[in-house]
Amino acid sequence: MPKNSKVVKRDLDDEVIESVKDLLSNEDSSDDAFKKSELMVDDQEEKDVDVEEGSDVEDERPAWNSKLQYILAQVGFSVGLGNVWRFPYLCQKNGGGAYLVPYLVLLLVIGIPLFFLELSVGQRIRRGSIGVWNYISPKLGGIGFASCVVCFFVALYYNVIIGWSLFYFSQSFQHPLPWDQCPLVKNASHTFVEPECEKSSATTYYWYREALNISNSLSESGGLNWKMTICLLAAWVMVCLAMIKGIQSSGKIMYFSSLFPYVVLLCFLIRGLLLNGSLDGIRHMFTPKLEIMLEPKVWREAATQVFFALGLGFGGVIAFSSYNKRDNNCHFDAVLVSFINFFTSVLATLVVFAVLGFKANIINEKCVIQNSEKILKLLKAGNLSQDMIPHHINFSSITAEDYNLVYDIIQKVKEEEFDSLGLKSCQIEDELNKAVQGTGLAFIAFTEAMTHFPASPFWSVMFFLMLVNLGLGSMFGTIEGIITPIVDTFKVRKEILTVICCLLAFFIGLIFVQRSGNYFVTMFDDYSATLPLLIVVILENIAITRIYGIDKFMEDLKDMLGFSPSQYYYYMWKYVSPLVLLLLLVASIVQMGLSPPGYNAWIEDMAIEEFHSYPTWGMIICISLMVLAILPVPIVFLVRRCNLIDDSSGSLAAVSYKRGRIIKEPINLEGDNTSLIHGKSPNEVPSPNFGKNIYRKQTGSPTLDTAPNGRYGIGYLMADMPDMPESDL
Repeated sequence: MPKNSKVVKRDLDDEVIESVKDLLSNEDSSDDAFKKSELMVDDQEEKDVDVEEGSDVEDERPAWNSKLQYILAQVGFSVGLGNVWRFPYLCQKNGGGAYLVPYLVLLLVIGIPLFFLELSVGQRIRRGSIGVWNYISPKLGGIGFASCVVCFFVALYYNVIIGWSLFYFSQSFQHPLPWDQCPLVKNASHTFVEPECEKSSATTYYWYREALNISNSLSESGGLNWKMTICLLAAWVMVCLAMIKGIQSSGKIMYFSSLFPYVVLLCFLIRGLLLNGSLDGIRHMFTPKLEIMLEPKVWREAATQVFFALGLGFGGVIAFSSYNKRDNNCHFDAVLVSFINFFTSVLATLVVFAVLGFKANIINEKCVIQNSEKILKLLKAGNLSQDMIPHHINFSSITAEDYNLVYDIIQKVKEEEFDSLGLKSCQIEDELNKAVQGTGLAFIAFTEAMTHFPASPFWSVMFFLMLVNLGLGSMFGTIEGIITPIVDTFKVRKEILTVICCLLAFFIGLIFVQRSGNYFVTMFDDYSATLPLLIVVILENIAITRIYGIDKFMEDLKDMLGFSPSQYYYYMWKYVSPLVLLLLLVASIVQMGLSPPGYNAWIEDMAIEEFHSYPTWGMIICISLMVLAILPVPIVFLVRRCNLIDDSSGSLAAVSYKRGRIIKEPINLEGDNTSLIHGKSPNEVPSPNFGKNIYRKQTGSPTLDTAPNGRYGIGYLMADMPDMPESDL
């Protein structure tokens, strides 16, 4: 077709996908022809629109309403329950304030670079995880499918935790709180305290018996817990309604779900600092233990926390960034979200240990009173001499310092028979050293501390509403990591897919609301994501640096961002990050091999936790979770490497990413050096100028050039045309 021609003849081929008239039908004559095209680098105000020929229905790819909405979505996805109940535990366990050093180092080495990598490929290619890695290398297309499988596994049990939070939230509207005191049991003759509660504590009893009604082992199903089943259903209904329109619906909810937790954390911090003993908790937390920092285990756990805190490998980061404009500064977004995540973890740690310091102070006071009464009884019985007690000590109003003074004196004088006296050392540090994490922190330790707050129901409502919002923010990203790639690849309706996905997940999730469900949550948490996600991110790094080409990728980033990223990222992506990830993978495998596979079971009669090994069928499930999650990678590689499926028969390899429908065509799998930005094929076809070019269907050639919308955006030749008014068509 001549370049200066003003008349375009419609191709007579039956397979014509888009005509010039269709492409320009919704544009004013004064507008740029493709201002709103999905492939545009130019700014776009609202949405990318594509209209099928002969169809009155517009197939739209949504866009974020504002940069703030997008940042809140990424923050909501990355900042989750782990920031509140995992990071403080690791900080306490691994050297207090000294733990922040390895965490920050690893955040700079693997966290920010890999987060930036996922943001940039998602934003540039504008597809979900399946489309992105198909584009980079069809043989590694299984990476995207593996991400979807992991997202589904995590969503299954993560929403159960939201259901638990909803249950506690619903029970918080009463005074006193139902977990404030042990329940009384009445029989024909007298009333007594529930034995299981008396042996443990009120909050522990409420969690295991009232909320979970837990069985004694994984093998004892015990049937469904109907209270938790209803809460799980409510959680999935909330997720489904929020996600049914994609980011058009969930994006608006982000303003509340992402910001509300910060309001609650700040309120808790201010309230916590006014409580007696809170500064003891904070001081204990951030007192650095530098010798611990040199242990390899500390660095392994810091790397794992950095990795999962940012949501790497799930596909949610790629999915969210795919709705951005292509010239968005994703480097700034990567640094901003990473440090927001870090400072949120520090803020949550301050809150947790301010409250735990208050709780430890109360427990310490009770310890002093109880042991002071024992000393008085020993004095009256003549087992201890009054001369041993300093004259200024008043047992009716004794302080912790005075008690410890008396304790030390008795221990020295009665060294041989001291153990038989039954006295305890009441040190606040001993209580603070009891490390708790996960559900033990949120539903037992923190819950117990709140019962001592003035207006405790209010604080309980706020806390569990915060947990619900933190969980929902992460769930939105996780579900988006499933929905977006499938919609982009198979062009199914997002609303229908969302409903089907949520219904399927709810029915599978019923295994987590049995009486033994908590043990299955532990199993999935330990085995469904850790190793598969590490392998996925290692393969992502290899795909960009070795297969696509790190030099070409850096050029693409320069073209997209308008400036050259620091060479720091070049060396991190090419050398350092893959090495650190491989070391982390090996360390995780070794740790998994050294740790006996099992779970902590709650034994009702003794009211204690007891470690149980998984039965044979449990081990099969654990191994199956890991294998199923990573299995798509070798399957897709073998299928495309060995051409096991005829492309013309409609395999995944023949899916073309045209917006609006799937187009199946014969393709050439050889030559993966496609450019993200320039859309170069192996024969260096130049990049289209989107403001001046249109597409028409290619016919008659089995080896097709690559269109600029991806490795699978094939089937088009560029008809280079000058700007022309619509009337000339």
